[in-house]
Amino acid sequence: MNQTLALVDCNSFYCSCEQVFRPDLNGRPVVVLSNNDGCIIARNAEAKELGIEMGEPLFQIRDKLAKERVAIFSSNYTLYGDMSRRVMEVLGQFSPDVEIYSIDESFLRLPDPASDPLEVGNRIRHLVKKWTGIPVSVGIAPTKTLAKLANRIAKKRRESQGVHRLGTHDAILDSTDVADVWGIGNASARKLKNAGIFTVAKLRDAEDAWVLKQLSIVGLKLVHELRGDSCLPLTMVSDPKKGICVSRSFGRPITTLTEMKQAVALFTSRSAEKLRRQHSLAVAMGVFFETNRFNDDPQCQRFGSFSLPVPSSATTELVRLTAVATEQLFRDGFRYKKAGVLVHEIVSDAARQTNLFYRPDTARDDRVSAVMDRINREFGRQTIHTAAEGIHPEWSTRFEFRSPRYTTRWDELPEAG
Repeated sequence: MNQTLALVDCNSFYCSCEQVFRPDLNGRPVVVLSNNDGCIIARNAEAKELGIEMGEPLFQIRDKLAKERVAIFSSNYTLYGDMSRRVMEVLGQFSPDVEIYSIDESFLRLPDPASDPLEVGNRIRHLVKKWTGIPVSVGIAPTKTLAKLANRIAKKRRESQGVHRLGTHDAILDSTDVADVWGIGNASARKLKNAGIFTVAKLRDAEDAWVLKQLSIVGLKLVHELRGDSCLPLTMVSDPKKGICVSRSFGRPITTLTEMKQAVALFTSRSAEKLRRQHSLAVAMGVFFETNRFNDDPQCQRFGSFSLPVPSSATTELVRLTAVATEQLFRDGFRYKKAGVLVHEIVSDAARQTNLFYRPDTARDDRVSAVMDRINREFGRQTIHTAAEGIHPEWSTRFEFRSPRYTTRWDELPEAG
């Protein structure tokens, strides 16, 4: 099938979200930190030029960041998620067929073959920047694999100006490293180079039987994609997750059962929201918590799993059940650093199996959960929540450098003047 695909990728997405509301940061290096402000997880172009590496611990390079006037931000996933939604809505203006691949990437099928794809790509860049403030790069090609490669070229080559169209026999493939191909990891790249295949063009022209033997059927599909044969269709509707895990490290160690129950209740609420979002129910769950294995404190790791008497996604029901599990698992005398909740058996909410001996008021619980979701969507997460989660818990994840949640909290709207 002849088609034209575009991969739209937000540039340095987390950093770009921060800069949208801080124009004074344009041209300055910006980094975003992991949970508890531990290490670098995002850098803009200016920060990369300073040699700041992904994963570097903050405490090791704090002096360097101060010397170079690097703007530091704690991760603000509420803001990033909402900005991602806004970008994806703009992309929907250009095609009815949009696959949201990640928080900052989407594939589009460009619908009109009579249009100039490069002109469409430039319109996409312009409109996304105008409506959201987020800069994007656009790769255009007949297949997903080539579109990913085109996007990489668009980012690297200044003459592309953020948009690049790639064909199956473009000369640039003769000089493009085979390791740049989407799906070719370090081990596969080494194997290919040991066999004399250093460029994308060489891989494209390799014999099918040899590719199948060296890279399996997955690698063979990538090679056919490089030849212009689409083997990876767009996925407009994501499959429901078969497992959900919500876990966090604490801002300070937890030593009491009361605080651990608060933390587990919070993670349970997040899990319930995720279940309802994909119209699913939990059948079996697990609770775990552990100490910090990198210090000399006494060590303890606890995990417990249980089946629900009736499958549910109601926050109140799940919080009640995980609280019981937490009480059974908790051991005094330890400084717990991390906890989490795991939903490891999930079914559709259209297939709820009842229990003859346990009959919760599921209709009421579902209504309560729906009201909580509606209020939190309108006024911001945690506007309303269960009392079991605590009011202002001292163990919360540290966000020393977090920016306001500009787009989802009335009390954190940007101010002008």
